[in-house]
Amino acid sequence: MHPVRIAPSILSADFAILRDELVMCESGDADWIHIDVMDGRFVPNLTYGEKVIATVRRCTSLPLDVHLMVIEPEQYFDAYARAGATGITIHAEAAPHLQRQLTRIRELGCRAGVALNPSTPLDVVREVIDDVDLLLIMTVNPGYGGQKFIPAALDKIRRARALLDQYGSTADLEVDGGIARDTIAACREAGADAFVAGNAVFSAHDPRAEIGILRSAAGAA
Repeated sequence: MHPVRIAPSILSADFAILRDELVMCESGDADWIHIDVMDGRFVPNLTYGEKVIATVRRCTSLPLDVHLMVIEPEQYFDAYARAGATGITIHAEAAPHLQRQLTRIRELGCRAGVALNPSTPLDVVREVIDDVDLLLIMTVNPGYGGQKFIPAALDKIRRARALLDQYGSTADLEVDGGIARDTIAACREAGADAFVAGNAVFSAHDPRAEIGILRSAAGAA
């Protein structure tokens, strides 16, 4: 497994002070900034797009982990890469030509990721394993921040780790949804190495310190 990486999700940030929130993440030694793009169609929420990615890119030097929860994600690859995305993750459920789309993301110089909803089987990833730089296991049903972690996701994380190891893949295994002090250690034990934390970080009494607390909790697993 890779070292623990913490990726605060700006879905839970205060956009009135976004630059300050990003500076806080940097000073708290966050590894990535997670950006959730939602179109109101694939998921029942609408967030932001190219301009916000470009704004975040100007405010931080941290890698931008862009998660597309959208229909026809290929429409956005070029613009988001230009805006400053470091990695682009797409949902297998919205990508019938998954291998082609992952290849295009890499051609643009970004790390290519595949996300799976809780009910989506892992086998879809087996067919494109050589094209995947990051595998994202959703531990809630996507669309909203602050949801409760689905305990059954732990078995899926274990199986995802076994799948990556079976094929000798160096892809990151990321988890997203309900990640907090009481869930992150179990996810690490199951084999995850990257952790998206939105509400847990930005709603904490001391968000900067919370990043370190989460890292320590995962590292102690």
